Amino acid sequence: MDDIIVIIISAMLVNNIILTKFLGLCPFFGVSKKTNSALAMSIAVISVMVLTGMLTWIIYRMVLVPLSLEYMKYVVFILFIASMVQIIEMIIKKFHNKMYEVLGIYLPLITTNCAIMGVALINLVSEYSFVEAVANSFGTGLGFMLALMIMSGIRERLELCDVPQSFRGVSIAFIIAFILTLSFAIFGGLV
Repeated sequence: MDDIIVIIISAMLVNNIILTKFLGLCPFFGVSKKTNSALAMSIAVISVMVLTGMLTWIIYRMVLVPLSLEYMKYVVFILFIASMVQIIEMIIKKFHNKMYEVLGIYLPLITTNCAIMGVALINLVSEYSFVEAVANSFGTGLGFMLALMIMSGIRERLELCDVPQSFRGVSIAFIIAFILTLSFAIFGGLV
């Protein structure tokens, strides 16, 4: 049980998928303007990440390896990621149409979010057991959420500040991302 907690905390803080591995930057910059859209995207990403982590582990270990089809992992993983995103998108549209509208184009773009593929591959490279892979997927999703919520909170506060015109928008977002990345690197002992 202690190993599972370490994996979750490590994936969330020390190996944060956005701020230390630089995966998932598109939704990080695109959806972090408002906290409510960042929260909605985070919940969707956590769901897709956990389901993908579970399914890709099962498919890889139970189907691809026994049939010596390991080289097909990328195609199979992309297929499952796209399927999970479509299912999550249909569920959100049916039960929470407002959230669906808030997320807009970023919801289907979860399919191309390299953080999702990244967690599936990290689970394999790390040779995690099924439970460890699920824990890593969940911790990575929480780390994604943490980075997105911090970024959205800062960006919302900056809307109330007198930021010079040349720094408004994406420019200040990159500066904030750099400072967050540096802080997570220091926290993880990378600097």
